[in-house]
Amino acid sequence: MAPIRSLAVHREAQLKVRLVALLESVRPEERLAHDPLGIVHEATSDADREVVGLIAALLAFGNVVQIRRSIRRVLEALGATPAAFLAATSERELRQVLKGFVHRVYVGADLAQVLHGARTLRLSHGSLGAAFMHAANDCRLEVPPFAASHPRLYRGLVGFGGALRGDGEGRGLQHLVPDARKGSACKRLLLYLRWMCRPNDGVDLGLFSFPPSELLIPVDTHVHRIARNLGLTKRRDASLRTAIEITAALATFDAEDPVRFDFALCHLGLSGACPSRKEEAACGTCSMKPHCRHWPLPRARR
Repeated sequence: MAPIRSLAVHREAQLKVRLVALLESVRPEERLAHDPLGIVHEATSDADREVVGLIAALLAFGNVVQIRRSIRRVLEALGATPAAFLAATSERELRQVLKGFVHRVYVGADLAQVLHGARTLRLSHGSLGAAFMHAANDCRLEVPPFAASHPRLYRGLVGFGGALRGDGEGRGLQHLVPDARKGSACKRLLLYLRWMCRPNDGVDLGLFSFPPSELLIPVDTHVHRIARNLGLTKRRDASLRTAIEITAALATFDAEDPVRFDFALCHLGLSGACPSRKEEAACGTCSMKPHCRHWPLPRARR
């Protein structure tokens, strides 16, 4: 094997080691204490966890303190058993109890529309997990070539997301539950699926039967920037195509569960440990420095 190729293989192996080490460096309870998912773990039944999880994931936009505050405000309106509350509440009543709610570009009417969609899905299929699986297995939906590696996930995002939006319109609703057919990264829906589909490891919940190997990493600005720095993608847009490319790169480390590295990538950005540009002081002790495009290693001697 040529020296340059050997160096590339070695660096790839070392990147996996460092990503795993970063994951293992934070205990589950520490991760949950500062994450919207921590609130989901407080629910006492699987039915409530999938409903609270949907609320928490869809509101995961902005500052984490603000996100958690908004989630708790919604849950106060829904009561101690959100799943039962939805089953017994009309869309009109949902709009009333959420009147005055605002989170970034979302208002109470947007969330009421989505929760009404969730209510309809739960009544039709028994659970949101079963509803997602029904959409994922609906082969009537044509899958575009760029999503051919993840056909069931793509169908699930389109069908499940469309059912949550219903006939509602408006910027807030379209941002709250974006349409995968328009190329959106669907970050919050993919975050929800990560929480629900990955095995119960003390962080994620393992409530849905969809295989983790078919998931895509949720891509926001932090994950996109870190992934570009580490050479996991060269794409400049935070789109569904980019999520597919990053996940494919992570699958070389763990084909059965590539999105388990989501926290490690997101943590580097959210924690401020990885600045938006090259900084000697901040980058000097970073374990990812040998893999970062801002700090290229000397060329191997031939």
